[in-house]
Amino acid sequence: MTTVLQPPLPSHPVLRLRLAPHGNLPRAIDGAWWPRSYDLSAELPALLAGLPPQWGRITSATVNGAAWSAVPGRLLVSHQVVRLHGTQVESAPHTIVLLAPGRGRWDLLVVPPDTTEQAAEALMAAAVAGQPAWSPD
Repeated sequence: MTTVLQPPLPSHPVLRLRLAPHGNLPRAIDGAWWPRSYDLSAELPALLAGLPPQWGRITSATVNGAAWSAVPGRLLVSHQVVRLHGTQVESAPHTIVLLAPGRGRWDLLVVPPDTTEQAAEALMAAAVAGQPAWSPD
């Protein structure tokens, strides 16, 4: 009998996040995030854990309420409360806005979870390059 050993699965999936290069000029989009599901309660903790320490402690996030399965008013993430706001703004249907008091605001393109890998990679690359023609639709 032959036994084939499978490599161990990672305990945590790799965060699918790309951040734009830091510069002196403000950007419309600071990066792109490709979550694995539409469950904000499951996805947001991994996103916040993967952000650069310079961004500070995120205390508030605004998302398009129609894009997620639910937007609870608050979420406990790593022993801190993050306030969540849902909006229906048509001008930014695929974004998440993160706020850190005293540090700033960051806007990330949210690539829908069901996007193909090829399309998601192209959208994320365009977003961090500052190309205006990025839209998951």
